[in-house]
Amino acid sequence: MLATYPTPPIATPTHNAACEPLQVLHDIFGYSAFREMQGQVVEHVTRGQDALVLMPTGGGKSLCYQVPAIARHRAQQGATLVISPLIALMQDQVDTLIELGVNAAYLNSTQDYQQSKSIEREWLNGQLVLLYVAPERLLTPRFLSLLDSMYQRGLLSLFAIDEAHCVSQWGHDFREDYLGLAQLHERYPLVPRMALTATADRHTREDILQRLQLQDARQFISSFDRPNIHYTIVEKTEPRQQLLKFILQSHRRHCGIVYCASRKKVEDTAAWLVSQGIPSLPYHAGLDLALRQRHQESFVQHDSADGGLVMVATIAFGMGIDKPDVRFVAHLDLPRSMESYYQETGRAGRDGAPAQAWMAYGLNDIMTHRRMIDDGEAHDSFKHLQRQRLDSMLALAETAQCRRQQMLAYFDEMSKPCGHCDNCLNPPEVWDATEPARMALSAVYRMARPSRGSAPTHFGAAHLVDVLRGKRTTKVLQYQHQALPTFGVGQAYSEVQWRSILRQLVAAGHLVGDAGEFPVLHLQTSAREVLKGQTSVFMKRSALKKATAPQAQGTASSAHGNSVRNAQALLDSFDAAARKRYKLLKEWRRELAQKMNKPAYVIFHDLSLAEMAQFAPKNLNDLALINGMGSRKLEAYGQELLSLLRPS
Repeated sequence: MLATYPTPPIATPTHNAACEPLQVLHDIFGYSAFREMQGQVVEHVTRGQDALVLMPTGGGKSLCYQVPAIARHRAQQGATLVISPLIALMQDQVDTLIELGVNAAYLNSTQDYQQSKSIEREWLNGQLVLLYVAPERLLTPRFLSLLDSMYQRGLLSLFAIDEAHCVSQWGHDFREDYLGLAQLHERYPLVPRMALTATADRHTREDILQRLQLQDARQFISSFDRPNIHYTIVEKTEPRQQLLKFILQSHRRHCGIVYCASRKKVEDTAAWLVSQGIPSLPYHAGLDLALRQRHQESFVQHDSADGGLVMVATIAFGMGIDKPDVRFVAHLDLPRSMESYYQETGRAGRDGAPAQAWMAYGLNDIMTHRRMIDDGEAHDSFKHLQRQRLDSMLALAETAQCRRQQMLAYFDEMSKPCGHCDNCLNPPEVWDATEPARMALSAVYRMARPSRGSAPTHFGAAHLVDVLRGKRTTKVLQYQHQALPTFGVGQAYSEVQWRSILRQLVAAGHLVGDAGEFPVLHLQTSAREVLKGQTSVFMKRSALKKATAPQAQGTASSAHGNSVRNAQALLDSFDAAARKRYKLLKEWRRELAQKMNKPAYVIFHDLSLAEMAQFAPKNLNDLALINGMGSRKLEAYGQELLSLLRPS
């Protein structure tokens, strides 16, 4: 039974320019206007209303609760509590806010007792505008008693639940501790709440609303489109060499993330990239905590002016990382769902400049995921949904149509072909693969037929290809498969072609891999229609012509208002004087970041430096017009920047 508390005193808002959201945006963050849906969300939440906000990575979700938090605090309505799942996310957000002159803090396991006590005192005294905590800490009796005290004194203004998909069993990153967050509504009913996430399909959205008791909240669903990201998906042949070629050709001096499915593969890939001259660091949950934090800090604080750095990681890395200059995200293994893929690739190009999402996948990826689903302890309905999500991911990988169009359709968003994914630039040929499909399905059927008195036997893809190509391997001879009518019928197709055919048969649902230790292939019901000649099979053939270089579109991912531009677009228009100014500004920022031990983008994003270099402000009033130049930064760095920009 929850304790009953007296209704807290509610402060009457002071309606003046100091607490208007647009004024906060300008004074603190240095932007003149909200973009797209931000303004609607901020206005709604500042008025004290509940909300569910879906906005893509890099779309400005943080401002949707930070601006209301500051506005409501200025209006004497109390402080905002942000529930965040990762230490890195908290630290990054707080560092940025403090640099902007906002009194913010976090409580997590990296702090000692005295540090925690000091922050708790600030919180209880109403000195903090925002406090970040993990759900595990929030639900402790000690912290709930702190909230009780704040609530009774009318000092709680807003609860912001970030990465809200973690609350959903249908989500791609379910965390059980998030389930307890329903207590916020039950215990503190007068405090408005907002839940935010970058990725949630219909099932996940419904689950978030129900589990957080936000059924009456207004939903704000932004476009999922990230037009500055160029998508490429390739068939695995020699994945390491394919990755190396991709990096060397397009991103030799850029920062990027490479995702792998296992910890061992992370470490092996990072070491191999280093041996090939690509600076790389491994990151996974099995590493020593201190080492893991050092690697993350090295990556986040790395200035692209110093060359490239690659983080090779499991999906444990990346959530909440606000590094704007990640130019590519590569996957060496197929993600488990479209949500995961979208979330992970969204860590590229947060600054709005062109970026690439590259992935290599093969038949083993599909079978591994199916085995993990089937071996899992989840109930059947959840497994069914997981299979559907995997099928959607396979459909994206195998489609001959626009990648972006298919991905957005998954999130119920209609769009036209993007014109710059790999399929748009280099449309794959579609061919009638009915004959080889029937060969493969017939071979699977015949190999599985039991001998007299024995159980059916199933085999994997490699053995199936050996039979189809007529290879008399030890295993073929052991099972006498050289005597099958299908032995050698597929010699006209190479091993690479057969792997593609089998992969597409699995993606189409005619074959499925089982959940054994060594995945083997089984026929699905739909295979019968193919074998009987009742259904034709069309497949994508790998394009032979060289792909056109990507021309990714820039967006206003870091520039607010009507200014659709990015740092790279400005750089391309620089004259010699502007290039010199930009170089001086980058060097100044790097030295300051090293001195402060903070990521360079916390001080200024590349776009802000590019605008300064392009327009060369001559006084503080002109400098104040630069995107990202809030009042705190203008006061702290204004005169120094003007000196740098002054003609020598």
